[in-house]
Amino acid sequence: MKYLPLDPQLFVKNRQRFTAKMQPQSIAIFNSNDELPSNGDALYTFKQNSDLYWLTGIVQEDTMLILYPDNPDPKYREVLVLVRPNEMKEKWDGHRLRKGEAEAISGISTIVWLDSLDPLLQQWIHEAENIYLNTNENNRKASLVPVRDYRYAEELKARYPLHHYLRAAPILKATRVVKTPEEIKVMQQAIDITEKTFRRLLGFIRPGVWEYEIHAEIFHEFLRNRATGEAYNSIIASGDRARILHYIANNQECKDGELILMDFGAAYGGYNADLTRTVPVNGRFTPRQREVYDACLHLHNYAKSILKPGITIAKYHEMVGVEAGKAFVRLGLLTESDIRNQDPESPAYRKYLYHGISHHLGVDVHDLAPSFQQSIPEGAVLTVEPGIYIEEEKMGIRIENNIWITANGNVDLMKNIPITADEIESLMKK
Repeated sequence: MKYLPLDPQLFVKNRQRFTAKMQPQSIAIFNSNDELPSNGDALYTFKQNSDLYWLTGIVQEDTMLILYPDNPDPKYREVLVLVRPNEMKEKWDGHRLRKGEAEAISGISTIVWLDSLDPLLQQWIHEAENIYLNTNENNRKASLVPVRDYRYAEELKARYPLHHYLRAAPILKATRVVKTPEEIKVMQQAIDITEKTFRRLLGFIRPGVWEYEIHAEIFHEFLRNRATGEAYNSIIASGDRARILHYIANNQECKDGELILMDFGAAYGGYNADLTRTVPVNGRFTPRQREVYDACLHLHNYAKSILKPGITIAKYHEMVGVEAGKAFVRLGLLTESDIRNQDPESPAYRKYLYHGISHHLGVDVHDLAPSFQQSIPEGAVLTVEPGIYIEEEKMGIRIENNIWITANGNVDLMKNIPITADEIESLMKK
């Protein structure tokens, strides 16, 4: 890993939060992700299962975690399972964790090798009444590929058909959404790297630069600051391409007079940042660009002001939508008549703002969280990212920060990143 060692108490506390919600006499089993083939004899870069990482901090393949709080033998109440190091494999693929190294990362003292697990696991399952198994229940999930979690569930049910099986996902949704101070500290590291990168870009962008050159600057600054890499595929969209929400081609020239929308974030220590800023390619907003930018910033600040514990995402989006309608009337994009006669199922503002305003953020960029109809809990971290996209003017603007929701008010984790039009112009001028 490139990042500095994290405090293992982060993962110790996460396991405690999970086991506190388990039913008595239950065992929970978590698996690492598969190593996935790409082409020929190559594999995609391994990405750890987010739930397993959240509980252990281990990024190595062929890893398992077994939680059995009521195990009669205290030694085996939490067990980390690792693949046994193999000298020949290490010559090809590099170092694999030893027990002491894994304990230092995870805070788990009992570690067994994968090839010796079966007889131990059989005994523990025979003594337990319930088995928690993990599945991907992110509400944005799109893939139906039968990953390891699902295959393992089928295997275990075939082997132990009379046990009572439970889903780990509801507990994870209730716990992962609430970030501990230890988690916020790591997220702030990712955000600070992202801030350094944005400031670097403000001194680099100019007419004639290409989107991929800006993307290269992002990679450079991320890696030199120990980031694992990008939290997601960076969006570097100049001109009319800024209206494409997931534009990742990043292969066009940035021209004088255009705006450039940049949506990027660093990944650090298993956690993610998610920033969007829109800046003028030549360093100066035109009067109309500034007018639209300031309207977007107004929506951003309004959204932050109403994002509090207890509100649902659905209600929050509804309120921001009402404010967006008013802003778009002031910009001359809509009329009062458009607002009065709009279809409630398809509000008029949606013509110029056609995406959600916020999503949860953490180990995943679109982090595991309750549904839009459930209240946002204290401790959640959400993005705030309104946009304004005007086809007639070939303009797209989005402004995004990451917000920690606390009982004492919102904490803008990106408060130090330049956001106003004046700040951006001043830094680009320098």
